[in-house]
Amino acid sequence: MVLVCEAVQALSRRGIPATVNAIAHEIGIDQSGASRLIKSATSAGNLAMAEAPADGRRREASLTPAGRSMLDQAHRWQEDVFAQLTEGWSDTRRHDFQQAMTDLMDRSYAIDV
Repeated sequence: MVLVCEAVQALSRRGIPATVNAIAHEIGIDQSGASRLIKSATSAGNLAMAEAPADGRRREASLTPAGRSMLDQAHRWQEDVFAQLTEGWSDTRRHDFQQAMTDLMDRSYAIDV
């Protein structure tokens, strides 16, 4: 569930409509697999599906307040694990590593494999 919600958030932050196909591409799975994940996250109350503003034939996913809360909790857990893994690192080393990983992720969006 976290995976599909992360995908919706990442697409939204980049200004890309969170359609089933876009989510599938973001996660790296086929459309039917993404559709099942979206249905599960929607049933759990973490995502909402609505008609796309520009094209009523398409549907777009968005995070619900429960989905945002779930992601906030997941991110806090990730930060706690990162702190444990980098225990003993200087603040500079920790920051440089985080920045390098962020840069790699940002660059990966430009690559269309």
